[in-house]
Amino acid sequence: MSTTTTTPTTAAPDPTSALSASRTLATAARVLRQLRHDPRTIALMILIPCVMLFLLRYVFDGSPRTFDSIGASLLGIFPLITMFLVTSIATLRERTSGTLERLLAMPLGKGDLIAGYALAFGTLAIIQSALATGLAVWFLGLDVTGSPWLLLLVALLDALLGTALGLFVSAFAASEFQAVQFMPAVIFPQLLLCGLFTPRDNMHPVLEAISDVLPMSYAVDGMNEVLKHTDMTAAFVRDALIVAGCALLVLALGAATLRRRTA
Repeated sequence: MSTTTTTPTTAAPDPTSALSASRTLATAARVLRQLRHDPRTIALMILIPCVMLFLLRYVFDGSPRTFDSIGASLLGIFPLITMFLVTSIATLRERTSGTLERLLAMPLGKGDLIAGYALAFGTLAIIQSALATGLAVWFLGLDVTGSPWLLLLVALLDALLGTALGLFVSAFAASEFQAVQFMPAVIFPQLLLCGLFTPRDNMHPVLEAISDVLPMSYAVDGMNEVLKHTDMTAAFVRDALIVAGCALLVLALGAATLRRRTA
């Protein structure tokens, strides 16, 4: 009697499980092509923070020091809010229209998809942050002790964080209206607790502890470091790294929650 032995087989590795530069760039290029045909969205992302800073400057026209004290903080907050709003709605639109469903049926990994979206919106975030920083410092006369380039760095990190948060929350919204409703839940508590209205160490201890885990708090702290110190401080490096780390963490969570919605 002859016996046959079977050799155990191992599953072939999924070629889409690892990030691919070509797939990521292709996704980013597709998103940018779509945005190019939507001038209103581009205007919202790029121009609204500049308009808000312009209005803020002349709201405090009789008290320029007030603008100096809060303008730097808002220079980081405005890009975060606008990128969150636009990214969440734009991504949800692709979910509900079936575009993401078709893309996930192709040899395209979730990481490639999220990275491509982040790269596309991040490109616009660079333009947005550069325009807002240039307007505040060289046209509106925002007086900062440190380098304007450090302001730009924090503004860019904040915009990228807003992009990551928008990609993440779009997974939990069923409509564009619901995506907008996430703003009070995700953005407003951070806005109140970030130290913009009062120093965080003056808050109730419970609220101060909550603010210590919110990324917008470190965005405001980083801006204040540039406002007060001529050189890059260790506290600034810490704040910038925390904001960047939160953005990467939220992007990873966004990739984990990305799923097909086939009925």
